[in-house]
Amino acid sequence: MLELIDQIPHQRSNAVKRSYMRPRIIVLIPAHNEEKSIRQCLAGLHDQVLPKDVELDVFVISDNCTDQTEAIAKEAGKEFNLAVQVITTKGNKQRKVGALNTGWKLVYGDMLNIYNEELTDYQKLYRDSVQAILGMDADSRLAPFALRELWEGLMSARNIGGVMAKYTMRMPKKRRKLPVDDPYYEEKLSNGEYGGPISRWWTHQQKQDMASWVLDLQYHGGSTYVLGGQATLFRPEALLAVVNERKLDAPWQNDSDVEDMLLTWQLQKSGWKTLVSPKARCFVDAMRNYHAFRQQRNKWQAGTVDLLTNRDIDVKTRHLGRLWRSQLKMFADIITRILFVVLLAIALATDQFYWSWIWITPVVLASIVNVILAVKTPMHRPIDIILAFFLISPELYLWANLITFCQVWLDKFSAHKKDGWANQYNAEAGKTKSKLGIALILIALCISSTIYLSIIYRDGLTSTNVQATLQPYLMAGWITLTYLTILQSIIMFYKIWTLRGRYLA
Repeated sequence: MLELIDQIPHQRSNAVKRSYMRPRIIVLIPAHNEEKSIRQCLAGLHDQVLPKDVELDVFVISDNCTDQTEAIAKEAGKEFNLAVQVITTKGNKQRKVGALNTGWKLVYGDMLNIYNEELTDYQKLYRDSVQAILGMDADSRLAPFALRELWEGLMSARNIGGVMAKYTMRMPKKRRKLPVDDPYYEEKLSNGEYGGPISRWWTHQQKQDMASWVLDLQYHGGSTYVLGGQATLFRPEALLAVVNERKLDAPWQNDSDVEDMLLTWQLQKSGWKTLVSPKARCFVDAMRNYHAFRQQRNKWQAGTVDLLTNRDIDVKTRHLGRLWRSQLKMFADIITRILFVVLLAIALATDQFYWSWIWITPVVLASIVNVILAVKTPMHRPIDIILAFFLISPELYLWANLITFCQVWLDKFSAHKKDGWANQYNAEAGKTKSKLGIALILIALCISSTIYLSIIYRDGLTSTNVQATLQPYLMAGWITLTYLTILQSIIMFYKIWTLRGRYLA
């Protein structure tokens, strides 16, 4: 595989020792059946303005593809005048991790090569000319000037190991604007170029969620606990430090479903800073339905929980406290909501509900927080602000995340580990179906049954004896809920305070 380096069309002298090779950025793009998106990814690279005297080489790693990814990548490379090399993996069973490591070994050699093959003089010269490595997903597209912003961020200090772009989900165009007689009608729908109201709603919620995360990182200094694989520029020296210190054959590891987070923690342990760029932007695809969204978040959340709790992974992030606080906040969110629903149902059924205006406080604060986030989210729509104000979208989206949170922690105690990558891929490809419809029907039946029984047994439930028996438990529950509400109100006050800055999501 190393001989492919010799095929890259750059200046080359017979007397290699006296030749000069310009500094360069190499791009590693793992691609598994990405024929619908790889051209856009390469088009984004064509739009970039490179730093002075710096060249760009692109390596598309065609990983177990059964479509036209390889051919389209080669054609796009010629179309956009990019130095593109397409590498085909052989026997890779580690998916994205294996594909990235294949690209790495192409430049830096294979530490597990039993024949001890050494790099040629030209290959060494090429390796030494690499000043930065851009890891990208095949369905990502850099905004113009993003690469230059990432480069300037990486080169601003010697101890910066990686700089991540800010991610913004691409909003599908309105489906009703797509003519039904368009010959590419089905293709444009399937690749996400157009979408219906639900698809566009899911996209905005994920975009706002990402904006909230990026704003929080910037408020706390720009340091991040995960250099996302969608678009991150690494310092080769930092990756080599991880490889050598941990005795790895390549930087990315298959020990976690969140390989980019694990690598980030390892970089931090080695003394490197990991930052989010304040300016560079990358456009990425969103999950366009509940099932795909949930499987993606299951993988992310399960990987995060595993890193937090797995004692065999002897590396922790400086953001450990923030991650645990995030987990505790999710736990408090679901306890608060379940407790409120239970207490409200019992209080109404036994005629012991009394309204207090203090309960409007967290609702008002939540509305303010979400309106600010909606306004700060790039390319927001008026309807997004309206739904945020009435807490319709935020609450539905939060429940989707709370369901994932509960499932992941319950699975944590299961003896069977799920394949997060396979589940997400199958969901995106439409090979598996969601059980959301069945769940909603069951919830509706439970609510209807509860209301019916409450009406039927109204006299008994509102009797003095029943009220007296339940009153102490209701009081204890409302007091507990009050304390939880006060705590969450304080958190929302703090969130509003952090959002006052002029940071851009």
